[in-house]
Amino acid sequence: MRELLLLRHAKSSWDDATLDDADRPLAARGRKAAPVMARAIARRGWIPDLALVSPALRTRQTWALVAAGLPRSVETRFESDIYEADPQAILAAIRTVPPATGRLLVVGHNPGLERLAENLAGPGSDADALARLRTKFPTGALARFEVTRHWSGLAPGTTRLAAFLKPKDEE
Repeated sequence: MRELLLLRHAKSSWDDATLDDADRPLAARGRKAAPVMARAIARRGWIPDLALVSPALRTRQTWALVAAGLPRSVETRFESDIYEADPQAILAAIRTVPPATGRLLVVGHNPGLERLAENLAGPGSDADALARLRTKFPTGALARFEVTRHWSGLAPGTTRLAAFLKPKDEE
């Protein structure tokens, strides 16, 4: 059994309108939420073997704060293909992950991350988690999927959504 964790970057700042989108940093709320999610991940033992992270500043900062709160270091790859990507591009990046990777974390952006999460959830998914995910996938939220196939064979409807966590529920 493999696990896939999809983490939307924490709340970003819009204070400086002159910044390019990729250069927007985390807002104070985001800097508070990311460690909350790190504690939630660590408490549940969902420590990833590999993290694929969008190279945008807000995703890198989110991952740095999450990684700092985990009990061990995690191999990290910055993937330009998942920056503001559609679900198919994110899925293509996931399919390149080595089969030996047991638990994968992807730190990305909406709407692509949310749509991918909705598409992946197949039979047996937790009904409450799926309803909450479909209502809103807010900044800092995490979807956890159980995966029974190799990463290269991941496809829509082939995973089980097991949990959906929001920072405000974990504080």
